[in-house]
Amino acid sequence: MSEGRFAVIGMGRFGSAIAQRLAEKGAEVIAIDSDQEQVEQIRDRVTYAVALDSTDKDALLSQGIRDMDAVVVTIGENFQAVLLTTFVLQEIGVRRIIVRANGETQIKILEKMGVKEILSPEQEVSNAVAENLVNPHVLMSVRLPDDYGIIEVKAPIGIAGRTLAEIGLREKYKLNLVTLLRWDGTEDAAAEMLSDNSSHSNHHILGVPTGETRIEASDILLLFGTSKSIQRFIEINS
Repeated sequence: MSEGRFAVIGMGRFGSAIAQRLAEKGAEVIAIDSDQEQVEQIRDRVTYAVALDSTDKDALLSQGIRDMDAVVVTIGENFQAVLLTTFVLQEIGVRRIIVRANGETQIKILEKMGVKEILSPEQEVSNAVAENLVNPHVLMSVRLPDDYGIIEVKAPIGIAGRTLAEIGLREKYKLNLVTLLRWDGTEDAAAEMLSDNSSHSNHHILGVPTGETRIEASDILLLFGTSKSIQRFIEINS
């Protein structure tokens, strides 16, 4: 059974990675690019790949684009092509359009066009780097609306050895612990910890924590809450 039908327009590194990942998850994927060479590189890894002008409404309609569950526009260099492609997709009536943007100006223009889902990988990376430089406890962060976020942090020293019930994440800090990753005790894991490597190849997920779950010094916590609440939690317990 297919896990959905998707089209990805723009077969640069970012677009081809999305298309391939969707295909690996069992989705039906149409890969589209104006460059035949790019199409040939992805052809064997997706359901179907085609070279066409994505600003041509008839060309897109010929590929059944209206029936896709979502269309992802990942054209990297030519923003005019991004805008025209997005406009054509809106005219066709595609139910879900996700568009890549480079920088704040492009994001604002797409928002003015009514695009609800905008990808900005460069902005996400810069936010993550800045967050980690300001607060070394933070390994990864995903920003959500209204100042909420999902943040991956090293367990502050002040909570090591305490249960979640004793720490009072919800009551005291207004935070939810989604899950936690625990060091598997191997020498490789020790080296990973010392090098601040965040790949987590030597950690395993504990699943859904309970109030009786006791935090260890080497744990990595996946927290949901506001940026202010997470910062307060780290400062108090460091």
